[in-house]
Amino acid sequence: VIGPRQFAQNTPPKFFRLHEIQRLFDSFDLSSAKDLRNYAMVHLSYGLGLRPDEISLITLDDISFTQSELTLTTRKNDRPAKLPIPENIMKSIAAYIIGSRPKSSHRRLFLNLAAPHRPICATSVGQHITECIRKAGLPGTAYWLRHTYAQNLLETGVSIYEIKEMLGHEYIDSTEKYLHVHMKLMRRVLFDEEL
Repeated sequence: VIGPRQFAQNTPPKFFRLHEIQRLFDSFDLSSAKDLRNYAMVHLSYGLGLRPDEISLITLDDISFTQSELTLTTRKNDRPAKLPIPENIMKSIAAYIIGSRPKSSHRRLFLNLAAPHRPICATSVGQHITECIRKAGLPGTAYWLRHTYAQNLLETGVSIYEIKEMLGHEYIDSTEKYLHVHMKLMRRVLFDEEL
């Protein structure tokens, strides 16, 4: 008898190294309306660990430029969150709004650049981010940026419980799947050894 397919991950999630992230950001032509929009999306994915669906649902009203804060009203765990927005992400959002966001009555932050200017769906956000990754000559998908965010938090000493909250997971098991065994960190903790 063959049992049901197992969907558990046998391999750790993929993530980008620092030089790959630098290569990704260096690949943008910020004189292009499309790149300005995608640059802001990539920043949100990499810098805040947001899912494509969370990025697609951000409205202009969710962003507080004075407090440098993003309110996520719709998350997978059904718990709204307020996240601080680092300056580089705030600048990328402002550059998009000023430089390439079409004039529209829609309140969603990210819109299609071609008329009619409707809000972008989650699938399109994921495709645009993945397209940017491929354009930079890197393997990977939009979710690799989320995994990288989790890995970066782990490397800076953030607890897995705090990472769970930042990623918007309901269960700690979901967060554990995102975290790759970081050999350098493990050697430092176990053997008090620097590589």
